[in-house]
Amino acid sequence: MKNIAVILAGGVGSRLGSEKPKQFLEICGRMVIERTIDAFEKNERIDEIAIVMNPEYVGEMEEIARRNRWRKVSKVLNGGAERYFSTLSAIDAYKDADEVNLIFHDAVRPMVSQTIIEKVTDALEGHDAVGVAVKVTDTIWETDGETIKSIPDRNIMRKAQTPQAFRLSVIKEAYRRGLQDPKMCSTDDCGMVMRYMSEKKIYIVEGEERNIKLTYKEDVPYIEMLLNKQK
Repeated sequence: MKNIAVILAGGVGSRLGSEKPKQFLEICGRMVIERTIDAFEKNERIDEIAIVMNPEYVGEMEEIARRNRWRKVSKVLNGGAERYFSTLSAIDAYKDADEVNLIFHDAVRPMVSQTIIEKVTDALEGHDAVGVAVKVTDTIWETDGETIKSIPDRNIMRKAQTPQAFRLSVIKEAYRRGLQDPKMCSTDDCGMVMRYMSEKKIYIVEGEERNIKLTYKEDVPYIEMLLNKQK
């Protein structure tokens, strides 16, 4: 089945404090989003790449794609104010396609490995929904904002990463149901499937600590260190 990587790059990077979205930040001589797309471009399991951008930067992204001569990038789509609008944009772009796998990945996770991508595509052969996560090593507190309410067993807790991957028909149906709920709340796509298509089990692939999401300025030196170790 065709594997389509959907690079979610609609964020504005306000927490990083930069003038431009953080996916355009240059680290060790290359933009974050370039490194992310490179990972999927060179993976033999990925057939096509779609990039979902803040509409203000679509033209710039198209120019970056031309400059890099990525063969697999077929679409640069408009994202929206909320994360789930970006997912909906990709679903809409492929709504008339035959069944395909959509593999959603944060543009600001440039250290995603070939191993993770291959584990996800392998898992898609036997599962309709796949998430990537790492084990929690710290004790987790559930609070009411000021005091501890409970301490969950960390052995069963996982920290979510991307990619998150789905059969097109599954993620499309999850959002169709979700959009009919006036109280719909979504922070990620696995959450949408879990909430609105509970009949579908989400298989978990083991992630990697180095698959970090660039969020704060303090993350930049860590990514630089990882890149220097790769050389």
